[in-house]
Amino acid sequence: MRSRAVVERATPSRRAFLTGLVAAPILLATTGAWAGSYLDRAAMLIGQAAREAEYLRARLSDRELARTVQRLAAARAKAGSTMLVPEEVAKAHPHLLLVLAGYERAATAAAEGDAGRFFVAVEQAREEEEIFRGVLRQLGWTLPRY
Repeated sequence: MRSRAVVERATPSRRAFLTGLVAAPILLATTGAWAGSYLDRAAMLIGQAAREAEYLRARLSDRELARTVQRLAAARAKAGSTMLVPEEVAKAHPHLLLVLAGYERAATAAAEGDAGRFFVAVEQAREEEEIFRGVLRQLGWTLPRY
């Protein structure tokens, strides 16, 4: 009699089975949502960096503005390097860091009054953004427009 009770406990109950069926799609959707959160954060970081570079381009002679943009770019690069990255997009993340570093280099060049280096760094950041987007596409993800 006692061995029957042990066997009954070892087999999953109907309630546990139904709970598993309900939980599985939720857990799978959460994984996609986590990658979606990363994509939203990445789009925001890149979008702000690009806008600031465009704003600075029109005002390259304003070194105080350039120093402010450089401080923001450094903070953005730090945020990118410390953010949590889901494994679904981990292969693309180094390219995001290169994009942010490129915009930081551009702002540094502007703060130093080197317009030529500014334009080269902005172009490199834009090229790296295209690579980042391409890697994301290969992984099955699309970076939203910000």
